[in-house]
Amino acid sequence: MTDFRMALLQLLRKYQGDAEVDKLREGLRFLVEALMDLEVTERIGAARYERTPTRQTQRNGYRLRPWDTRVGTVPLRIPKLRQGSYFPSWLLEPRRRVERALWAVVQEAYVQGVSTRKVDELVRALGLEGISKSEVSRICAELDAEMARFRDRPLEGRYPYVWLDAKAVKAREDGRVVNQAAVVAVGVRETGQREVLGFDVGAAETYEFWLEFLRSLVRRGLQGVRLVISDAHEGLKRAIAEVLAGAGWQRSRVHLVRNLLAAVPRHAHDEVVALLHTIWLQPNQEAATAQLHKVADQLALRFPKAAQKLRDACDDVLAYMAFPRAHWRRLHSTNVLERLNRELGRRFDVVGIFPNTAAVLRLLGAVLAEQHDEWAAARNYFSAASMALLDQQDRQQSGETAAFADIAAD
Repeated sequence: MTDFRMALLQLLRKYQGDAEVDKLREGLRFLVEALMDLEVTERIGAARYERTPTRQTQRNGYRLRPWDTRVGTVPLRIPKLRQGSYFPSWLLEPRRRVERALWAVVQEAYVQGVSTRKVDELVRALGLEGISKSEVSRICAELDAEMARFRDRPLEGRYPYVWLDAKAVKAREDGRVVNQAAVVAVGVRETGQREVLGFDVGAAETYEFWLEFLRSLVRRGLQGVRLVISDAHEGLKRAIAEVLAGAGWQRSRVHLVRNLLAAVPRHAHDEVVALLHTIWLQPNQEAATAQLHKVADQLALRFPKAAQKLRDACDDVLAYMAFPRAHWRRLHSTNVLERLNRELGRRFDVVGIFPNTAAVLRLLGAVLAEQHDEWAAARNYFSAASMALLDQQDRQQSGETAAFADIAAD
């Protein structure tokens, strides 16, 4: 305690007449570094330069790391150990779970010896020399438990709209690098609020994989689905029809346009896109269907393959128009997932090749959990008034069905 007081007194004298130095920030740095030194002493089993039979390892210098606080960024000297690693847990915990998951994935890749050069550089930048396998296992176990609770939570209420999408990712499996599909389900509750419903990682976007994924959502409580929006993957379409019977299916308009343009020369892209826009501008589903066939007739004169693709997709790409017009702008494609996919891509690119499937799930779940929390605090995706229109539409259709049944009975 006497040494600590002397050191603090020297610090105050050092900066007493220096107006350029933030004394509060320097005092905080001094206190935190003193706490770290005490923690390292306890872990090592000996103070600096002390010889004891309980000593476990030796100090090995410092690594500099900026620490963002309310009094500004404080440059900290974090002690390094000759064997094992040290990082103050009380500085790590306030981090966002995404950063913790990424940190754990990078460490795991490094420990297993499967990291790429990009990951090696990141490891050095993070100052993770001498990573302990037991420490990595502990961190991963904590994150896995947290992600499992989020992934397996019960779904309450009704979800009229559900979006499904997948993103390719590379991971090691049995010593080989394989392509896997990270799938995500997002829904809108009857209140108009967005939620991340579920996620998983599979070997491929097969019918069997999608079938089990959708069944898992139903087991957790998914109900009341009126429309599913996704890409035109045959296995996914079949799984939706089997598990979510009675729900409509909307083919993502963005994906359809990309498929059509692939069958058209580049110089004609702008012309074709302009023609397609005339379909989306129609006031109702009947008018849009008529306009789609007119556009297909025009395209058939020059681009018969594109015209046939457009005709085949007629009912699926216009399914969203059977719902309240206030919802059209957000129902016609999987754009609700685009920002999410960009964030996933940014995080996945940092890792490159994941050490295993569990690491993919860990980082995927962390990103989705953060997004779920942000949506919970944001305003509703659809207003309460527009969701009331959906309920009104349901009642009207139920009344028409009952009336038709009465007429048929008579």
